[in-house]
Amino acid sequence: MTDISKHFDVIVIGAGAAGIGAARTLFDVGVSVAVLEARNRIGGRAWTTNAGTQWPLDMGAGWLHSADRNPLVAVAENLGFEIDRNTPPWQKPVHQAGFSEQDHRSFRAAQDEFYERLEAAAKEPEDRAAVDLLETDNPWNALIDAVSTYVNGTELERLSVKDFDNYHATEVNWRVERGYGALFEKIAEGLPIRLDCPVRRIDHSAAPIRIETDQGVFTASCVIVTVPTNIIASEALKFSPALPYKHLAAAHLPLGYDNKLFLELDGADEFEPDSRIFGHHNRVATASYHVRPFGRPLIEAYFGGHLARDLEGRGLEGFAHFAIDQLAAALGEGIRPRLKPIAVSYWASDPFAGGSYSHALPGHWEKRAMLAKPVGMHLFFAGEACSLHDFSTVHGAWLTGLQAAADAMATLRR
Repeated sequence: MTDISKHFDVIVIGAGAAGIGAARTLFDVGVSVAVLEARNRIGGRAWTTNAGTQWPLDMGAGWLHSADRNPLVAVAENLGFEIDRNTPPWQKPVHQAGFSEQDHRSFRAAQDEFYERLEAAAKEPEDRAAVDLLETDNPWNALIDAVSTYVNGTELERLSVKDFDNYHATEVNWRVERGYGALFEKIAEGLPIRLDCPVRRIDHSAAPIRIETDQGVFTASCVIVTVPTNIIASEALKFSPALPYKHLAAAHLPLGYDNKLFLELDGADEFEPDSRIFGHHNRVATASYHVRPFGRPLIEAYFGGHLARDLEGRGLEGFAHFAIDQLAAALGEGIRPRLKPIAVSYWASDPFAGGSYSHALPGHWEKRAMLAKPVGMHLFFAGEACSLHDFSTVHGAWLTGLQAAADAMATLRR
């Protein structure tokens, strides 16, 4: 990384998608900019590692959602990254013992009807929890709720109907073969980034703004804050003067919990590439299993909500034990010796995230606009939680970073 001094036109806090998007925009037009990143790596919640294997593993974000309008598709291709355009597993029928084709159709119908009720409820004056839209005694309620833990990081009881309805998706979903995190490492090449540099306080009482960090004090004419909501809500990052409404907004947009476990699969050819298995069909606390992602001999297990957080305390062994038990129940006991745990994520325990991606609590869907609103003309906010319609996505974060960069440049021109 390029070395940096301590005063800049713009300082960007956080080297995730929003931060890199903002910094790349500013740097490329000659603005004096620096990125301060608390971790010892860039990418934030987009993180690619190989965990000692031959395959790039996305431990966080992994999908180019709404890919037919996602600006990062063109960015990736211009940088030489291949895009996998195969149909994602959740858009295919589930083929496993105990889950017949008729079961699949019945589940899909129940899920579609639930989303129709949710869409109608979103037009009502008052917001409510999405769990209210489940039909009493519907046999697919638990699985619908489990899917919410994968999509939103939380169970339906903590999900705002109006916020969920505000999410705009085209249902086109692709992947970066070399890894989403690897893409951001490439985008960030040459940017002035200081790693291992947690920001503790932003003093915006006078110009220039003072940024107090573990590596000393930096100053800037403008600051772009891109840290996750849990960091703002907990006041791990402090503001002077205080910004209580920002803490309030962030607290009502908490990060949900999602974790991934990668298992190596011996003799994988008998399984269809990019297929899916549910651990259980009648409980919320179940994982979803992406079998042979990219055709590789792997299973990518996905855990959401309370299950994802609870298993973090048990480590890799606990995640693997849970997953292998579920897979053995679905595929037979013979699968056990063919599965080898490789790596698992711990996003709830990550001190610089505290979770995976944001959702609005019932009654608080308007807090995204509050979080995103600049403070004066010099302090800007960006990140997936600041996106009104693409929250929880990498491209949503990226676009808010570009907007914050444009706003900062407008201030500098004044």
